[in-house]
Amino acid sequence: MAKLPYKYGIIISFLFLLTGTINNSQSKSVFIQNHLAYDVSQSTATDSFYSPNKYREKLNTLANYFEQYGYNIHDLFNDSRFEIYEEIGDRFKNSAERKSVSYEKYKQVLGFKYKQQNIIGFVNKHVAQLNKAEQTYGISKYVISAIIGIESDFGKNFGSYNPFNSYVSMYVVDYRGDFARAQLKELLEFTSRNQLDVFDLKSSYAGAMSYGQFIPYSINKWFVGKDIFNIDNNILSIANYLSYFKKRTGSIEKAVLRYNPSSLYTEAVLDLANITEQHFTSSSR
Repeated sequence: MAKLPYKYGIIISFLFLLTGTINNSQSKSVFIQNHLAYDVSQSTATDSFYSPNKYREKLNTLANYFEQYGYNIHDLFNDSRFEIYEEIGDRFKNSAERKSVSYEKYKQVLGFKYKQQNIIGFVNKHVAQLNKAEQTYGISKYVISAIIGIESDFGKNFGSYNPFNSYVSMYVVDYRGDFARAQLKELLEFTSRNQLDVFDLKSSYAGAMSYGQFIPYSINKWFVGKDIFNIDNNILSIANYLSYFKKRTGSIEKAVLRYNPSSLYTEAVLDLANITEQHFTSSSR
C-alpha cells in the first residue's frame, strides 16, 4: 500500500483521535445520565472506564437504609425517569420568601393582583365544597381559597418536579438531608398504600404535591380522601390541617404560619382572604 505524505498522516491521526474523544465523551454522558444510581455491587471491569459518579455512595447508603423498611429503591434509581436535581439547594435559597426584602416585593413575586382577580371565580365555582369545609372544620372558605390560590394558582400549577427525585436530590447534595429522608419514607408509605407509581407524581422542587402543596408527611396525616389531585379533597384537607393547628396554637394566623413558616406568606394569605371576604360581603348587600 502506498504511504501517505507525512502531513496527511498527522491530520488523519488527529481526526481519529478527535472522533474517539467525542464518542467516548458522548458515551460517558449517556452512561452518567442513565445510571446515576449504578450499584457498587454491580460494578465490573468494563465499568472502570466510567469513573463512579459522585452520588453513588450516598445513593447506596440511602437504599440500604430503606431496605430495613422493606423498600427496594435500587430499582427506582435504575428507572429511566430517575434524575438528580443538582441545583435543588439553590431553589430553596432563591425562594420568594427569601428573595423578597419587603411585603410589597413579595406580593409582586406572588402575582398577588392576578390572584386577587381570580379568587372570586374560584370561590363561586367551588362554593358548595368550600361551605362544607367551613362548616366541618371551622375554617373560613376565603382562607382556604387564598391558600389554594397562592400555592397552586387555584389548581392550575402544582409543579413540574417529581417528589421522589426531589427528596433523593436533597439527600445526596446534603441539603436538609434528614428532613428529605423522613419525607421520602412518608412518600414511599403513601405510594405503597395506594399502589401508585411514584414517578407518576408531580410536585414542587420541595416535593410538595397537588393543589394544596402538601409534603408527604402532611398527606399521610391530614389529607382527606385518597385522590390527592381531586380539588374537593384538597379543600377539605387544607381545612383539616388548619383546624388542627388552630386548635393547637389558638389562632388562624399561627395555623397559616404552620402551613408555611413565613410571616410574608401568612400576611399574603390573610390579606387575600380578607379582600375576598369584603368583596362577597359588599356584593350581598
